[in-house]
Amino acid sequence: MRGRQDLGLGLLGVLLAFGLCEAVSRAGLVRRSYLPPASEVLARAVALAGDPVFLDGIAVTLRAWALGLALAVAVAVPFGLLLGSVPLVDEAARAIVELLRPLPSVALIPLVSLLLGSGTETEVALITYASVWPILFNTVYGLGETDPLAKDTLRAFGFGRLTVLLRAELPATAPFIAAGIRISAAVALILAVATEILSGFGEGLGIFIAQAGLATDGTKDVLAGVVWAGMLGLVINGALVWGERRLFPWTPEHRETARQGTGR
Repeated sequence: MRGRQDLGLGLLGVLLAFGLCEAVSRAGLVRRSYLPPASEVLARAVALAGDPVFLDGIAVTLRAWALGLALAVAVAVPFGLLLGSVPLVDEAARAIVELLRPLPSVALIPLVSLLLGSGTETEVALITYASVWPILFNTVYGLGETDPLAKDTLRAFGFGRLTVLLRAELPATAPFIAAGIRISAAVALILAVATEILSGFGEGLGIFIAQAGLATDGTKDVLAGVVWAGMLGLVINGALVWGERRLFPWTPEHRETARQGTGR
């Protein structure tokens, strides 16, 4: 019941925003060259679904997104487990982590382009850099939230540090890691599109938006590209939330969702 209510409210919010943009444009409060009617933007976004060149650009963006996110997971999870498990390593690396974390990835585009060139490597590197941090800190936080009784029980039976990590800490941390991946997935998509827009060359959804922005009457295409970016983000987030609920049903929020779904 709660899930249906949230879905209904979300759809209501979308319809209200759609109607407001449509009314503002139709009433002439904003010039159509700046804000076309929402119905025309939506129609253009639907039409782009039949454009093979545009779909190829979407595939390029999603490929860079997936590769950058996968590399971020491969780096952040082991490093987070190390930081959370070995206090000495955490203290030694803390200053470096806190120095690098606030650096905006977009500001690194010139430097990374100089080092790696103007290809997909630069885009993937920036996506990886930006996506590492939510996964890393969620991993460290999850280790800190592990039930100490479970760890002490394993130690009492003579199990070593690695076994405690694999049997107690890692399963307890997995939902936190999944939440970090979900956050990083959105960050990765933002960086994929933003890097393409700012670089201004190559292929991808960001390139489509950047080139449309340079056209005389390209506002409709720009907004249609933004709609596609938003829909991609919505689908990705929904898929990851669904995966979390299936993989980690024992977490409190997912138990509550399950009870509401069964009416118990």
